[in-house]
Amino acid sequence: MCGRNSLFIDQTDLEARFDAEVVTDGGYTPRYNIAPGDDLHIVTNEASDEIDAYHWGLIPFWADEPEEGIINARSETADEKRVFERAWESRPCLVPSSGFYEWKSPNGGSKQPYRIYREDDPTFAMAGLWDVWEGDDETISCVTILTTEPNALMNSIHDRMPVVLPQDAESDWLTADSDTRKDLCQPYPKDDLDAYEISTRVNNPGNDDPQVIEPLDHEQSGLGEFSSG
Repeated sequence: MCGRNSLFIDQTDLEARFDAEVVTDGGYTPRYNIAPGDDLHIVTNEASDEIDAYHWGLIPFWADEPEEGIINARSETADEKRVFERAWESRPCLVPSSGFYEWKSPNGGSKQPYRIYREDDPTFAMAGLWDVWEGDDETISCVTILTTEPNALMNSIHDRMPVVLPQDAESDWLTADSDTRKDLCQPYPKDDLDAYEISTRVNNPGNDDPQVIEPLDHEQSGLGEFSSG
């Protein structure tokens, strides 16, 4: 799955990377710890020259009241699910990311968070689906991130991963038919993804600063006190 994201590239570089302009109300703020229920910046097929912010969690169209929504959709079965039917058919989007986070439970122990990123690209795109929930008094534009089987890197961390799109497939994701997009939902095929352990500060969504992405320091302190004399 993908339950936490980040996007902290400078706005100018973000707009250049996706050849699109940020149109979000209130502007763009770099984020190091984006949690479900927050807004995700996305590029939709209907406005590929704009970067807007949508609620992370696709709200079922039949819901009477707004809710957090579904943050991930299995790409293998999304086209079969009623809740994603409209979005899968005609509402693909790109979800820019500076790196996502996943948790590993070694031997059933406490969960260790990892940051997964691309060394050669400060921002990449994950495949998403967007929709609009319509209530009596409000409408909410919302998004879910598609997941797939893990690639070799992710296999040792988690049994799922987001659909990370190679850059040359991003435009196809937005413009192709649903069958072609289905074929694009593969484990990331390249070896330029990397991962490292980070501290559990990421567990608290209130921690939204550069410290979140610092590599975990495994050095033990105080060992010098036990040297023989």
